[in-house]
Amino acid sequence: MIELVNKSGASVVLSPVGAAIVSVTVPDAKGVMADVCLGYDKDATYVNDGPYLGKCPGRFANRIGLGRFSLDGVEYKLPINNGPNHLHGGPEGFSEREWDAKVEGNVVTFSLVSPDGDCGYPGKLSVSVRYAWSDDNVLSMEFKARTDAPTILNLTNHAYWNLDGHGKGSILDHKLQIKASRWLPTDKTQIPTGEIAPVKGTVMDFTAPVRLGDHIHDEVEPIQIAKGYDHCWVFDKVAEGELSVVLSSERSGRTMEVYTDQPGVQIYTGNWLEGCPAGKGGAHYGDYCGVAIECQNFPDAPNKTNFPSCVLRPGELFSRKIAYKFR
Repeated sequence: MIELVNKSGASVVLSPVGAAIVSVTVPDAKGVMADVCLGYDKDATYVNDGPYLGKCPGRFANRIGLGRFSLDGVEYKLPINNGPNHLHGGPEGFSEREWDAKVEGNVVTFSLVSPDGDCGYPGKLSVSVRYAWSDDNVLSMEFKARTDAPTILNLTNHAYWNLDGHGKGSILDHKLQIKASRWLPTDKTQIPTGEIAPVKGTVMDFTAPVRLGDHIHDEVEPIQIAKGYDHCWVFDKVAEGELSVVLSSERSGRTMEVYTDQPGVQIYTGNWLEGCPAGKGGAHYGDYCGVAIECQNFPDAPNKTNFPSCVLRPGELFSRKIAYKFR
């Protein structure tokens, strides 16, 4: 594992397995340090752990309906690993690989090469994720990729956050704000229907800060299907460095601001964390003990012509950025 420490003593630990964020230790409102990211003590635990703690899934983060898509008139079939669908690149996706690591001060660049046909995806893909940890407690990520043949790509990070400290109970009292007035309704297998719907008047409205526990057990179909939140929101503005999501805890006084140029975000409230491997220091991670804020393209984008394109072609550079600012 690789540790980055800034001038104030706040730190980040990363693992080459899945290019994972293992820990982020930052001060609370009183200056007391705590680790606010769910994770494991050993690199080996990150392999096939179930909830993808802190890892970078790929080639396509999130779900692809029935594990099928067509590109340039050719149909491709992918492994099925989430009900009838393909999830996070399949059971042997990027999240299960050991990435090459290059460390330069408080910057770490992980890279890997995915061969043509890897998990059913076309094209040889070279991909990297660059992490940088600043003295003002900003953890920034930059994804880059190139391909030698047309392919599809959707990259994000799957860290789970608890601003009271990992292993310190649920995140249901955390407040969440998403700069998004629309979201993506899904079918019963959590594949988007193709509709882009307004959040106003629904349990999906986080345009102002909302306590995560306020509606997480409501008897409305989207919540019931997912046992909580596991849905994609469509950002109102898409630009580099755009403030897109704010997570806060009154208990600790910590706030995390998320900046990205991605078009959407999957919010997952850890609805099925129970039964995952023991966390750092033997911590128990039960359901709702962490929230994943996965800035990304839209799920099932290869099969929805009205969604932003996820196609990467030879000669093009895939580049996406995410930054987490703690205060």
